[in-house]
Amino acid sequence: MAQYIVGIGEVLWDVFPTGKKLGGAPANFAYHVSQFGLEGLAVSAVGRDALGEETINALDEHGLHYHMDRVEEPTGTVQVSLDEQGVPQYEIKTGVAWDNIPYTKELAAIAADTRAVCFGSLAQRSSVSRETIGWFLDAVPEDCLKVFDINLRQQFYSREVLEASLKKADILKINEEEIVLVAQMFGLPGLSFEDTCRKLIEMYSLKMLILTCGAIGSYVFHAGGMSYLTTPQVQVADTVGAGDSFTGAFVASILAGKPVCEAHQIAVNVSAYVCTQSGAMPSVPEEVKRL
Repeated sequence: MAQYIVGIGEVLWDVFPTGKKLGGAPANFAYHVSQFGLEGLAVSAVGRDALGEETINALDEHGLHYHMDRVEEPTGTVQVSLDEQGVPQYEIKTGVAWDNIPYTKELAAIAADTRAVCFGSLAQRSSVSRETIGWFLDAVPEDCLKVFDINLRQQFYSREVLEASLKKADILKINEEEIVLVAQMFGLPGLSFEDTCRKLIEMYSLKMLILTCGAIGSYVFHAGGMSYLTTPQVQVADTVGAGDSFTGAFVASILAGKPVCEAHQIAVNVSAYVCTQSGAMPSVPEEVKRL
């Protein structure tokens, strides 16, 4: 059986008012999958600069396996400011290393040995990384689970990219703000959240659709029905990486053969815990990962 659980796309430094932390949805996803004992692997690119070195060192410190090509562009950064509820606002730098992830023989070999892959729209803002992600998805085994964590950021997405990604995906993960934007973009106005989700499943032959609604709750729509869980009330440090930890925990649980409702509960528990910690990659206690 293929072994890697890959997060492919951006790796970057979230620069907070109080300092910087390693982030980027694909690396966060790979980290949280690895917390469940699976072979999580972050695929991206870093610059030949001091931040690139810091990235490699930080990944090593987190015990996260990675495939990071060195490229000429600078390592990615994001300026993060938090509002009164701890919700982040992002200013994402352009023309950076993760915009230029090369497709190599080594990456093709990783694709051939991948059980599940999570990708988003942000790293597809540039043609180089968009093509690399597309080639990677085409090279994975037929039974590989492909998760499109849509992650709409600023102006860095288009209908063309979203549609191509949905056609390659088995699972779509989206939040309550993104579902409104996607409904408008895809000509699905006036439908309820549930009807919009069902329509997207039908249009793109998805196996599942995960809709997260922040502090309210989350849904998993699937062939067997729908799972809804309220979000636990916790003392929020910040919400950075909470959604990625949800995706990682859900995918790890599904790959372990758990039913959707159990995988959903574990994902909710893990993401709630991550909200109580600072940064996207805290160590998650064993009891949080079990029902």
